Amino acid sequence: MLSARNTIRSARLYSTASKTLRIGLIPGDGIGREVIPTGRQILEAVSSKHGLKFEFVELQAGFEHFKKTGTALPDETVEILKKETDGALFGAVSSPTTKVAGYSSPIVALRKKLGLYANVRPVKSVEGVGRPVDMVIVRENTEDLYVKEEKLIENPDGTKTAEAIKRISEYASKRIGKIALDIALQRQAQRDLGAASLHKSPIVTITHKSNVLSVSDGLFRETIRNFYNANQDKYSSISLQEQIVDSMVYRMFREPEIFDVVVAPNLYGDILSDGAAALVGSLGVVPSANVGDDYVIGEPCHGSAPDIEGKGIANPIATIRSTALMLEFMGHAEPAADIYTAVDANLKEDAIKTPDLGGKSSTQEVVADIIRRL
Repeated sequence: MLSARNTIRSARLYSTASKTLRIGLIPGDGIGREVIPTGRQILEAVSSKHGLKFEFVELQAGFEHFKKTGTALPDETVEILKKETDGALFGAVSSPTTKVAGYSSPIVALRKKLGLYANVRPVKSVEGVGRPVDMVIVRENTEDLYVKEEKLIENPDGTKTAEAIKRISEYASKRIGKIALDIALQRQAQRDLGAASLHKSPIVTITHKSNVLSVSDGLFRETIRNFYNANQDKYSSISLQEQIVDSMVYRMFREPEIFDVVVAPNLYGDILSDGAAALVGSLGVVPSANVGDDYVIGEPCHGSAPDIEGKGIANPIATIRSTALMLEFMGHAEPAADIYTAVDANLKEDAIKTPDLGGKSSTQEVVADIIRRL
């Protein structure tokens, strides 16, 4: 379904010199505690073939941890990630829909504290299964409405008004535009080497709402365009296009095959990437990587799924693919490619699938099948 090797395989945004890799495991909430251990199983399964050794560090964060301790993201977790690990896997967060005093999302905080400014979400169908989809959504990860600067105003007539800051900076827009353009070039390099794809040439689509938000979204749009125009010696092969976000949603569902790399501010990118999961069957199969200049956290796109928590039927594929994506950004493309191949082989058959894909298999039955294929 998804093959990130067609996305970033030839790139090393950073590399790890040591062959013993320390990986932080942060299950978080709900089914995160069931799927993150599957990432560890997969890493252990590919280690010997590729001459890698892994050590794992269990770390705490999440709403359940907040309810127990009053802290959603312990300082110790952040410090260990920074100083003692090469990469990490993060499970899920049960963020409440109503305000809880003192609580804020730990994954949002982690992205900021570790400088993980890009959320890279490949969405790719498996050949012969479902609709043809082959896109990567690149979501700016540090600002927009997710700066969480809100206030409640008491009006003279006794009513209330809520206000939230939407922050878009030239710095962050340029940075996310660059990684989107670079990913488009990397995808084209893989196509030139014979990788299967729906696209003949690279396309980057800027998603915005600058027809209404002419200052904030206008700056996002203009900054990426200016960077693209100023670097034509590098990006001349890329077609830079635009979509207003509501039109983007419509066209993504009507004709997903036309999109290659999509770059968006934080909120739009969040909505688009979850929506795109419907094109390939389930949130349970869509991975992501939170990427900075020197660190990466793999993160399945699904939430904590309290309705199936503890039943042993959570789909582990999003976590397994996120594990492979983490490996790629760490510079280990070959074990990642093996993982993608094994997952695709599982998805092409109907025998062993979790209920979200219409099957009756358990989480561990799917993991065992993928490990067998490895």
